[in-house]
Parts: sequence; C-alpha cells; structure tokens
Amino acid sequence: MRLILWLAVALSLAPQQAAAPVAPAAGAPADSRIWIGHYAEYEEFLKTAEIDHLNNPKVGVTGGTRHAYFKPGGLAPEGAMRTLKPGRYDGYFESYKSEVAAYKLDRILELNQVPPTVERTYMGQGVSMQLWTTNVKMLKEVQEQKIAFPVSLEFSRQLGRQRVYDDLVANIDENATNLMFDAQWNIIKVDCSRCFTNVMTLPFEIGKQANRIDRPFFERIKALTRDQLRKEIGDFVEGGAIDAMLARRDDIVKKFEKLAKEKGEALVILP
Repeated sequence: MRLILWLAVALSLAPQQAAAPVAPAAGAPADSRIWIGHYAEYEEFLKTAEIDHLNNPKVGVTGGTRHAYFKPGGLAPEGAMRTLKPGRYDGYFESYKSEVAAYKLDRILELNQVPPTVERTYMGQGVSMQLWTTNVKMLKEVQEQKIAFPVSLEFSRQLGRQRVYDDLVANIDENATNLMFDAQWNIIKVDCSRCFTNVMTLPFEIGKQANRIDRPFFERIKALTRDQLRKEIGDFVEGGAIDAMLARRDDIVKKFEKLAKEKGEALVILP
C-alpha cells in the first residue's frame, strides 16, 4: 500500500522535465529490454545455460531467489533463479512457477515489462530462471535519489499497463525493489511469486491508483479466453487461478468502462 500511495503522489507532483533514472554503461543500449524481438533465443538460452555459481541478491527479498552467473560466452551473463515450490510461506501462497506464468502472460498481452523467464531443472529440482536486467534503477533507488518521473504519454501508457497487469494477476507483493526503470524510463517488472491466486482484491484501485489504460492493451485484456490461458499458463498456476483471473478481468473492464462514462473516454482510454 505504501508503494501505491507513493507512486500516486510522486506522479502528481512530477515536473515536466525529469532526469533519466540511470545512464547506460558505455556501449550498452539505452533500452534495457534487450529481449524484445528475440524472445525465443533468450528463452532457449535460459533453459540450457550452464551456471557457473550462485549468490544471494544484494537487495530485495532473498527467500527462494538466487543470483545466477552463467559461464562466459553465452547470450547473457546473469539470471535470477527462483526455487520456491508451490505452497504457503509465511501465510502467503508462493511458487517459482508463477514467475513463468507472469512472463507467458506478458507475451500474450504484449506488455514487454517482464523479462524472459523459463522453467528448468537445477540440482534435480524444478526452478524458474529469469533474465537478469542490467542498467536499471529500482523504484527504491529512484525514490531515495528523488529523481522525478517524466510526464509523457508514453510513460503514462506504461504505468497504466503495469498497474492493470498487477490487478489482473493479483500482484499483492508489488514493492519498491521489484519495479525498475532504464534510461528511457521503460518499466521492468520482476518477482511475481505471489501472483495468480484466488485473491479478488485489485491492488491498484480502478479510478484512483489506476485511472488510465491505452486502448490496444485494453482490447487485449478483454480478448483473453479461458481456453487460451489454460493452454499457455495452465501448467504453471494452481486450480482456480485462471477462473479467478478472468473474474478480476471482468471487474477491471467493468470499472474502466464506468470510469470512461463518468470522466469522458478521452481522459481514461489512451490511444
């Protein structure tokens, strides 16, 4: 909840000009989403890349997450390996499989915010492996350094997509260490281990924290079907999760359509 309130206040006070959250290293792309257009290549690499060693992440929640370093010479140097088997931990359902489902849903919706993530085996156990994104700043760092958000149609579109996606998957654990921004203010999302449950509450309330959505993304959300989701993510979520997600989807659509009637479609449904 503190994250949601902070984002709302920060965006309402942001000046017209904003600093880039992080300058890319020499020779590095300004857009850190290097996987766009190369999804299959990164997915195959993450399934087979030889792991040189593992460390605990320096920041964020480390339970069930390891920072993987691959043998040199591959498509990428690092990954995030998550090991939590489906179950309840500290009162919350969590699963490494949810990370794979989050990426697959990202691809269906053409979100391009969740890095490539696959299921693989490590030491005889099932795990997820996600591409480690570089040249980014966490929301926590942006907040601490008091970097202003940009006020632009593109950033508003990305922010709207991120919030609606979190509502769709019931991401009750969005926090300042798992939202990141690159030099172009592209949003990158990690850690969805607590998503895809039967929770019906929308983390970002429509009309308050989530008050805009772009039409192409909105249409893709509305077009989701049970058969499609069962085919794409059915092996990675628990029973009832897909029906719950579709119920949340229906709630999201209903509330945005109501908001558009109240405030005017042009103010709610972006091009």
